[in-house]
Amino acid sequence: MNWKAEGKTLLLLVCGFLAVFFLPVGHPRFDGAVTEALQLTRWYAREHVVLCLLPAFLIAGAIATFINQDAVMRYLGPRAPKPLAYGVASVSGGILAVCSCTVLPLFAGIYRMGAGLGAAVTFLYSGPAINVLAVILTAKVLGWQLGAARAIGAIVFSIVIGLSMHLIFRGSAQTQSNPAAFGDTDTPPRPLWKTATHFALMIAILVFANWADPGTDQGFFAAVHATKWPLTATLAGAWAVLLWRWFALPAIPMLVLALAVGVLAGLAPQQPLVPFAAGIIGLCAVLARSGGEGREWLEQTWSYAKQITPLLLGGVLLAGFMLGRPGHEGVVPSVWVEHAVGGEGFGANVFAALAGALMYFATLTEIPILQGLLGSGMGQGPALALLLAGPSLSLPSVLVIHSLLGIRKTLAYIALVVVMATFCGWAYGNLVA
Repeated sequence: MNWKAEGKTLLLLVCGFLAVFFLPVGHPRFDGAVTEALQLTRWYAREHVVLCLLPAFLIAGAIATFINQDAVMRYLGPRAPKPLAYGVASVSGGILAVCSCTVLPLFAGIYRMGAGLGAAVTFLYSGPAINVLAVILTAKVLGWQLGAARAIGAIVFSIVIGLSMHLIFRGSAQTQSNPAAFGDTDTPPRPLWKTATHFALMIAILVFANWADPGTDQGFFAAVHATKWPLTATLAGAWAVLLWRWFALPAIPMLVLALAVGVLAGLAPQQPLVPFAAGIIGLCAVLARSGGEGREWLEQTWSYAKQITPLLLGGVLLAGFMLGRPGHEGVVPSVWVEHAVGGEGFGANVFAALAGALMYFATLTEIPILQGLLGSGMGQGPALALLLAGPSLSLPSVLVIHSLLGIRKTLAYIALVVVMATFCGWAYGNLVA
């Protein structure tokens, strides 16, 4: 046996043994962090996997199946006019209002279809960062100055970060797309308006099913939240008819599925996850038996799900272990964070941006967290730095981005977000001070 060649394996085994041997089981901080990791992962699975990730996977699979690659290259490709590409990417991402994890399957879909790196990264940042409801609530809860700074900063950041990634890696060839893998891209099987309607309904279902509670009973956002499930059900019904009429899914299975989902919704009106999950599972079963485009759609959806889901859940588990949930502590004491982000110093902004890049924020949860931190002495600048870095990045999303872009592009993206958030927060903090 060649012990020199086996040295790395031996070293890993020894390190693993020592880590387990000295595991601080029974220590309150460690045991609490383990509990927080499991609690956060369970919460993520209950609140985000069915309502956010599964629809996002279906949309990503549909991008690979139904969108003509020439159209992606025309609007988002490396040779597309920059104002057009970055404008489309920022607007497309901004209308989704999703968290940093839900946007990942959609980013993977457009990037693999041939979108330029810069435009794809603009979409990646803008999805979770440019959130109209989050900006309005930030202004209402944390002050109009911070809300305005967040809105302007997020829009500017999405384009500047995308352009910077394009310039840094402009020599890299766009090799991730494979036209042969997506079928015939020369002759679309249906008019563009039908495909656009198909995607509009899927995105609308994703948006309304995840419409967050604005914390008030008045106004437009509150009215939409009060009727989110009837709206979602209506859109899902229209989508089912569209899939039958335009995409040739069999009528009888689709009718049975619609009736089953309706019965479940009537039997469990307080448990919308049940009919929602049943609808997705049933649709996947219909697609599996349909063949043609339907089978390809399911296969593309599965390819994204099996690549992204383990990384996301593992990242959420690790984030919970390190930082805990809002109001709870992981292995890192929350008092450290409160002391590190106090005042308007440059170091406080650096720490806030780095912490935001690691923590996982579900949509809108960053606002009550920051409200508590500001009450504990956090400066206005670090608050903005965290708002600009936090919603767009998280430890789970970093793991997935690495699997899609590789280590160099991922590190560059993280560095751009953290550095820009740091300097923006520092400048804003000194301005308002």
